[in-house]
Amino acid sequence: MSDVGISTSRGYRVRISILSLLFLSVVCSGCRILEPIPIHRVRNNLPTDLTPDHEPIMERGQPRRVIDAFGWVWGIPSKLMLWNRKVESHSISPETEQRLEEYMVDNQLVDVKVRLNQYRPLDDWRRLVRNKSVAWPWRYTFGVVATATETVVPGRLFGGDHFNPYTSTIHLYSDLPAVALHEAAHAKDFSNRKFPGTYAAAYVLPIVPLWHERIASNDILAYVRDKGDVEAQREAYRLLYPAYGTYGGNAAGVVFPTASAPLFIAGVLAGHAVGRYEANSIR
Repeated sequence: MSDVGISTSRGYRVRISILSLLFLSVVCSGCRILEPIPIHRVRNNLPTDLTPDHEPIMERGQPRRVIDAFGWVWGIPSKLMLWNRKVESHSISPETEQRLEEYMVDNQLVDVKVRLNQYRPLDDWRRLVRNKSVAWPWRYTFGVVATATETVVPGRLFGGDHFNPYTSTIHLYSDLPAVALHEAAHAKDFSNRKFPGTYAAAYVLPIVPLWHERIASNDILAYVRDKGDVEAQREAYRLLYPAYGTYGGNAAGVVFPTASAPLFIAGVLAGHAVGRYEANSIR
């Protein structure tokens, strides 16, 4: 390689490093990206017959040692990213289930289905058809894609805690109350929207997820604060900030595609730094 090529390569790496450090310093500068702001409920847009009376709100998948062990190993990158071995553990404790159920009752999310490490695609397809709170053009386009992805790439194997707004179903694989509550906050947010299908479809656009994720995280920070549980507040800050940092890093990578990987890492590191600072500030 010529001296000019070496110089250009070094200059590129320097620019990427400076950009990443700038992004990290901006996020850590003291600006409170996440803060306790509850979702103000003005409606509950879920149809009352979405979950029949004879069905439980929460269902657990049967333990499958080989499948769950595969899922645990597959989730190692997520465990490292959030620095918590309970991420995508595929074994959810009664404590996490109880905390989640309490939040859902408090917020009248009685027609939201929760699948605790469970794979029930046929039931999810039925819920897609029955969920009339989302207009049919959204359900049979974006909703079909989302539910088909869950069917073909099962979270029971590959993890990925998430809320599917088209079926109004929470899929949970991590044994962390803050993560569980965050997904339930998405359900609360979507049920509060006049046009939840449009709101859900907007999520696929670049940068837009920052809006959705901030609303859900802020609601949980407010919820655990109001409950007065100090340790729950600390856990929420330690987890929700780096999780939000992944979305911040992705958004920055859209703006600066040549630096997407360093910016993603910087977003996660910034989230850990700020989250731990906020957690340690709680007394």
